[in-house]
Amino acid sequence: MTPHPTDSSPAAAAVPTTPVGNAYARAGVDIEAADRAIDLMKASVARTRRPEVIGDLGGFAGLFDVSALTKYTRPLLATSTDGVGTKVAIAQAMDVHHTIGFDLVGMVVDDLVVCGAEPLFMTDYIACGRVVPERIAAIVQGIAEACVVAGCALVGGETAEHPGLLHPDEYDVAGATTGVVEADALLGPGRVRPGDVVVAMASSGLHSNGYSLVRHVLLAEAGWALDRDVAALGRTLGEELLEPTRIYAKACLDLAAAGGVHAMSHITGGGLAANLARVMPVELRATLERASWTPQPIFDVVAEVGRVERADLEATLNCGVGMVALMTPDAVDAGVATLAEHGIHAWVAGEVDADPEGAGTVRLVGDHPAR
Repeated sequence: MTPHPTDSSPAAAAVPTTPVGNAYARAGVDIEAADRAIDLMKASVARTRRPEVIGDLGGFAGLFDVSALTKYTRPLLATSTDGVGTKVAIAQAMDVHHTIGFDLVGMVVDDLVVCGAEPLFMTDYIACGRVVPERIAAIVQGIAEACVVAGCALVGGETAEHPGLLHPDEYDVAGATTGVVEADALLGPGRVRPGDVVVAMASSGLHSNGYSLVRHVLLAEAGWALDRDVAALGRTLGEELLEPTRIYAKACLDLAAAGGVHAMSHITGGGLAANLARVMPVELRATLERASWTPQPIFDVVAEVGRVERADLEATLNCGVGMVALMTPDAVDAGVATLAEHGIHAWVAGEVDADPEGAGTVRLVGDHPAR
């Protein structure tokens, strides 16, 4: 047996004088702060509860009773995962964090709904350099608010403190959602036909894509401050950049339930053409008329201040269209009315016909209306 070191031995000098219970805190991890964050978020999470959820916060896994989904004959589970990219840098700089949580839900549930799936539940992951309970609670509050809008339950998550890897006020977020769709109601390219109409749904702005470009041209190159009042935007630059991602889930589910919808596309990174091409059969093409809509002013600001060419802008940002549905012509009027009931402005932006190149291409033609 090795004897205990005496006070005069070199080993004794290495023994920490701080109580052992504080060892993790000395390493930069504050368990008490994490517990406080959980207490602060409980009420927000409770608002998202669905009747199929089993148990409460604190378990190792969230539980959801799928036997309660009795309306499905052949249910298909769908899942999606994402983050919000470098938009978190804007939130951190402005010390405004609840909108980031809202963005996170929008990015995953709107990916899920394009196949016709109803979002059932969501989990989140927050990595931070230091747990500030109020900040973590604000992020989760935003997640919970968006879950209520999307109709899904927040069944669990993880907050991880990573001192030494992230700076104290840095964090990143990620999330995953699971949903269900009846096999016979699955939407996708296999349903798209010549003569289908492209119905576009307005975005709320930049959503959560292309922020590396936006931050580079407006903040780094142009030197604009986030508190700069921008007349074209009617508010500060920072307020515009933190505008939450629009959530289309419930509206799109109602749209699909009404019939006539063949496919949908969530317009995220890569822009309108690239994302719509993901649901186009190779033998068909979609032609969209830019003249059918006017993008929000922020897109003009990025283009003009950053001297960004239209091709680059459209390949990076949503340019005013956050979601697209491919529908039969006879369903369009009722579909646009359904979306309007959910507060979503929608319009006919183009149509689908045979693709002579056999590549499933998407073309944007013409020019947006002048302001």
